[in-house]
Amino acid sequence: MGEALIGRLEAAVSRLEALSGGVRGGLPDTTASAQDPAIVAFDDLVASALGRVSAAAGKIGADVAEVTGLVEKAFLVGKNLLVRTNQTQKPTMESVTTFMGPLNETILEANALAEGTRSIYANHLKAAAGSLAALAWIGYTGKGCGMPLPIAHVEESWQMAEFYSNKVLVEYKNKDPDHVEWAKALKELYVPNLRDYVKRYYPLGPVWQPPGSATNKAPSVPSAPSTSLSISSASSSQPKSGMSAVFAEISSGKPVTQGLRKVTDDMKSKNRTDKTGVVAAEGKETRNAHSFSSTKGPAKLELQMGRKWVVEHHVGNKSLIIEDCDTKQSVYVYGCKDCVLQVKGKVNNITIDKCTKVGVLFKGVVAACEIVNCNSAEVQCEGSVPTISIDNTSGCQLYLSKESLETSITTAKSSEINALVPDANTDGDWAEHSLPQQYIHAFKDGQFTTSPVSHSGA
Repeated sequence: MGEALIGRLEAAVSRLEALSGGVRGGLPDTTASAQDPAIVAFDDLVASALGRVSAAAGKIGADVAEVTGLVEKAFLVGKNLLVRTNQTQKPTMESVTTFMGPLNETILEANALAEGTRSIYANHLKAAAGSLAALAWIGYTGKGCGMPLPIAHVEESWQMAEFYSNKVLVEYKNKDPDHVEWAKALKELYVPNLRDYVKRYYPLGPVWQPPGSATNKAPSVPSAPSTSLSISSASSSQPKSGMSAVFAEISSGKPVTQGLRKVTDDMKSKNRTDKTGVVAAEGKETRNAHSFSSTKGPAKLELQMGRKWVVEHHVGNKSLIIEDCDTKQSVYVYGCKDCVLQVKGKVNNITIDKCTKVGVLFKGVVAACEIVNCNSAEVQCEGSVPTISIDNTSGCQLYLSKESLETSITTAKSSEINALVPDANTDGDWAEHSLPQQYIHAFKDGQFTTSPVSHSGA
């Protein structure tokens, strides 16, 4: 490691230490907390893994440095929350939203930066802002709180951010190593570093002050000003409190006063007559709390007849998630624009139809993934997919995992199709392959033969 990089790392650590004092907001880091091995390890994580991200951002500057500063702030706010868990009793489902308020504010600030500017570094901003949802594990209060165990939450939260991180890696692979270093460092901050930290110290969530302790006190808002996280009942038929509300707000990046809709019997697909709204099967809530309607029809995310997931007419929704799915079900995405959908289980098949600027991440499919009548689609498979069919589509990026390299890809009436596969010569990079869209047809020996046009550059 060169002296220049060491200098940047030292500067980043110094800035993190200075910021730590600024965000404490009247929450003293007591001697007991300073000696707590879990807190010491968190400081080490911030100094090393986050310091590496900050050093890379310092080389790039501009918006990347600004959003990385918010990542620093969020981690230090997270540390203060961890310190407070040892000083307060376990919050109720109602009070956890207030407890997590400072972190939620920082995440919303990062989301506003990512969505509110037309930066040339848009993918950097979205990757960094999206990654901060992983820190919501600090608000885990046990089974039924609306989120998975902390380790799983960190991994799942990073998967959504990785969609944009991969874009950075592809765009700058042969252009600028500083951007590649930033994207790799951001990933390693969460996986494996934060994930392994949580696994070692908080696999079942934060450790709260035992009930009845002499120093026990209810969670309180820090002296630093913060915005109330109460959920307005004006836009919700039955507001939901607790960590599920906090996580939904964090994932969406929308104002926290927008309502969260709880699924009731009359809202289930089999019982509803209007067939509108965003609901999940079997009365379970879906994480995409906010619906974005298009002019062509109501936004939907619902399971129909127990077999077909329908995702229709969403606009600008980057937090669409399907969780409770199986290999007997299919997914049909239609008429969506500027959206990201994550399918967290293996399904029978996925069809993406008449969509623009959409991203779909899925674990795997039994039969096929079809992209038809689309513009600017990005599809990432984390498992296996036997067949991918692309028809009448302009602009499609396919990210294939090692398990899906044997897939059969069929294209028709399509252009600008690129397949990206893990680079065998590097660690974590992608190798991009352009699929032919021009062919030469020659009549020979009584029949036509067809071969792709090969291009060579000087």
